[in-house]
Amino acid sequence: MTPTEIRARVLHRDRLVVIIDKPAGLPVHAGPRGGPNLELYLDALRFGYKEQPSLAHRLDRDTSGCLVLGRNRRALARLGRMFQGGRVEKVYWAVTDGVPKAPEGRVDAPLAKRTPGRGWKMVVDPAGQAAVTDWRVLGQAGGRAWIECRPRTGRTHQIRVHMAHLGCPLVGDPVYAEGVGDAFADEMRTKLGPMLLHARAITLPLYPDQPPVEAVAPVPGHMRRALEEVGMDGAAEDAFARRQRAEALAAAETAPADEEPLEKLKSRRGRGFEAPRGPGSGRGGFGGR
Repeated sequence: MTPTEIRARVLHRDRLVVIIDKPAGLPVHAGPRGGPNLELYLDALRFGYKEQPSLAHRLDRDTSGCLVLGRNRRALARLGRMFQGGRVEKVYWAVTDGVPKAPEGRVDAPLAKRTPGRGWKMVVDPAGQAAVTDWRVLGQAGGRAWIECRPRTGRTHQIRVHMAHLGCPLVGDPVYAEGVGDAFADEMRTKLGPMLLHARAITLPLYPDQPPVEAVAPVPGHMRRALEEVGMDGAAEDAFARRQRAEALAAAETAPADEEPLEKLKSRRGRGFEAPRGPGSGRGGFGGR
């Protein structure tokens, strides 16, 4: 992946956050066996800042879609409070083996980590951490369903475990669809193909005096056919994806370097630094835009 390619996956960028469309198959951190990971590409997302952006939350290796990065420590602290406080709205699209009996519902099932002897996994456990997922069926055909999931908590593998608990595991899930641990995940990926889970959209109430920041990630290629088979309008989605990608590419090629965050410049006053003068320079700090 080149710097231009990673920049072309930017869905939103402002002085506090960068939201990207993470590809499936790319882990966010380096694993014990090395290999490509998102951290190798963060320098391309500085856009003039001295520091690289950092993860505000995480997506599984095989999950594609909206991923939020904070551009400085104060932004990360604010984002952390928002995620922990349940004020971030996240929408996932999944294709499941099996169709729920109801058109929508809620899974309220605590989760705990277990090590059954062949890798680790998350399991439903009344003594575990609270975990809640709202879901609804958007389409169905041939024993599979297109499910919209809105997690109300942020537990590891939450949607994957909750859908399996509902009797509708995600298509291609290398762990929960087959009931094996992560030690066999690579083998199951080869057998099942890519897991069909996509972080479709995210909404951040980041600035109190402005509308929430919103980002929508186009359906990735490995999910397109499966979603069309269960009811997605492929032509409409393709038109949306082409328009968004063209806009992202244009922005990636022409984007100027950003100025340093005003809150960082303010912290330097008294040490020989002055905040820049110009349009909007008098309203800094969080919520100042």
